[in-house]
Amino acid sequence: MVRTPLSPAQVAAGRRLGAALRAARGARTMEDVARSAGISPETLRKIETGRLPSPAFGTIIGLSDALGIPLESLAEVWRPISAAAS
Repeated sequence: MVRTPLSPAQVAAGRRLGAALRAARGARTMEDVARSAGISPETLRKIETGRLPSPAFGTIIGLSDALGIPLESLAEVWRPISAAAS
């Protein structure tokens, strides 16, 4: 099965999500947050840098729990800016 390429809007959303997660991580190490979220540090690095703009839902739940961020807040970051304004 071939995966459909992400749209530019989805890539931009992934970059916003990554930046928000990086900001929320603060001074905590990538390894500490990744371990708490149940993912590898490399996966977290890819999400934070926007190289993994569409992470799995379970990954987002783990990061939400590890960072103490409500899922709804992460969803708002990921939604297109025009949709958030509606």
